Amino acid sequence: MRIGIDARLWNESGVGRYIRNLVHELAKIDRKNEYALFVLEKDKEGILKQVQNDKFRIAKADIHWHTIEEQLKFPQILNKENIDLMHFPYFSVPLFYNKPFVVTIHDLILHHFPTGRASTLPLPAYWLKLFVYRFILKKSAQKARRILTVSYATKDEIVKHLHVSQDKIIVTYEGVDTKSTNTKYQIPNTKYFLYVGNAYPHKNLERLIEASTRIKLILVGREDYFYKRLKEKVKKMGLEKQIVFYGYATDEELSFLYKNAEALIMPSLMEGFGLPVLEAMANKCLVLASDIPAHREIAGDAVSYFNPLDVRDIEKKMQNIHPDDKVQKGFDRAKMFSWERMAKETLSIYESCVSV
Repeated sequence: MRIGIDARLWNESGVGRYIRNLVHELAKIDRKNEYALFVLEKDKEGILKQVQNDKFRIAKADIHWHTIEEQLKFPQILNKENIDLMHFPYFSVPLFYNKPFVVTIHDLILHHFPTGRASTLPLPAYWLKLFVYRFILKKSAQKARRILTVSYATKDEIVKHLHVSQDKIIVTYEGVDTKSTNTKYQIPNTKYFLYVGNAYPHKNLERLIEASTRIKLILVGREDYFYKRLKEKVKKMGLEKQIVFYGYATDEELSFLYKNAEALIMPSLMEGFGLPVLEAMANKCLVLASDIPAHREIAGDAVSYFNPLDVRDIEKKMQNIHPDDKVQKGFDRAKMFSWERMAKETLSIYESCVSV
């Protein structure tokens, strides 16, 4: 087969990590099929250096996601490559692409937690954009040969909201890898709790801040509208010394922060998968997590759960941590997840689609 992969989000967080690991593992295990990676011009050279397999070639697609250009011009670029099967690892699928494809849907969080406050658009325009997002997502799910998703919790959401057969949806868990740390990083001179991720509304960070008035907390994530707003809240509460906004962290820095934290704390109201939980467990870091379906599915009994709507319960769990056997349980459970396994399962899905 000749398989296309939309890799325009290669250097983004979240979906970008999924794409990078999928491509890296496919390049190691598949010497039979040919691949075309559709990338942005700025990422082209970096990707060429990272993907060492002559079955993979780069196709320039300098088109941003969520644009009219994506809907009208991207299908023309795809059609020139004579693709047997296209993989869109993100829901932003061109409606006018009519050849066989699979799509990965990571979550349906925007169905529950709109982010209109972060938009520069007038509110009516934002709600129109959200309507278009939902329309494209539903049409993509209906047209796809297969829908890949990262947890059974998200699979249930897809069936419920997009009204597609559960037989069409296949769960391929994400993976985890640990990076060796460098002694150049200094261990903080006080104990700290760690949060990793963005600051979108569903992440529930305002309640976490309210629960951390007597606890040192380090927040790792790229600064955006929501992080800036959170900084203002912290300043008003007079907690600048206790709440540290770390910003972006490399994989090596993250591993170091996990290994030296009292615990990772994830207060999300909803997740598609919850990769930081898995990363923390792989780094032998205790995890405190909100009691939501995705966390239960991925972490099992290897973490301590709390009610994410109850600030007092969050604070209580942070003040009374009892690692007992959960750190070792988490480390053992993390071994169940691997990017290689995900890639092998994805490749099997690709091959099954040619006979559909």
